[in-house]
Amino acid sequence: MNLSKLEDDSELFDVSVRKGKKSGPVVLFAVGAGGNPERHVTLLDTLADSGCTVIAPHFPRLSSPRPTENELTLRAKRLCMALDIFGQSGATVSGVGHSIGAATLIALAGGQMWLGPGHRVDISADARLSRLALLAPPTGFFQAQVALDTVRVPVLTWVGSEDNITPPSQIKWLAQVMPDPQNLDVRVTDGAGHFSFMDQIPPHVVEPLKDKQLFLREYSSEICNFVYG
Repeated sequence: MNLSKLEDDSELFDVSVRKGKKSGPVVLFAVGAGGNPERHVTLLDTLADSGCTVIAPHFPRLSSPRPTENELTLRAKRLCMALDIFGQSGATVSGVGHSIGAATLIALAGGQMWLGPGHRVDISADARLSRLALLAPPTGFFQAQVALDTVRVPVLTWVGSEDNITPPSQIKWLAQVMPDPQNLDVRVTDGAGHFSFMDQIPPHVVEPLKDKQLFLREYSSEICNFVYG
């Protein structure tokens, strides 16, 4: 893993880059509220070991469970900037994201993100994203009518049965409103929580899974299979 720095409006930010095969796919990883993608090291290493080039920008920690428009647009902008710099021309690009990172990727794939009535977040779609793997995605940002009508890429969405932040009902709703439901693969892991997808969970959280390492390896392998289509 190489840690590089990019500059956005005179402010530097870090990007973790794992180089894969020249002909391999590119994975743009969007981290959750904590902002440090290296807390998902099993997933990122598994993708890189399979031949993917993995691009994972770092972000400031979100101080509130409800992000501001500026925080969301900054994340979207830096994801696209990192892909501009480190992505391989002509490679297929998959977006993989956890929690608020997953929601940001939905917006970059064409979804209309809303913070409330009349308050749409201005995020432009990035046509390079050819598929999305969404881990514990918060779908409440897309409740407006037709908000997801232009999201036409294949989507794998995954949540834990014990997730009380983005419960399974959110991705079940997603399955009902996506324009191409045949392009949506919904997974629910019994006993997993919101942070079970992370190697390093927040210090105040108790991990509900009995065999966390097995789950990390298994779901990471499934994400690899999805990325390669």
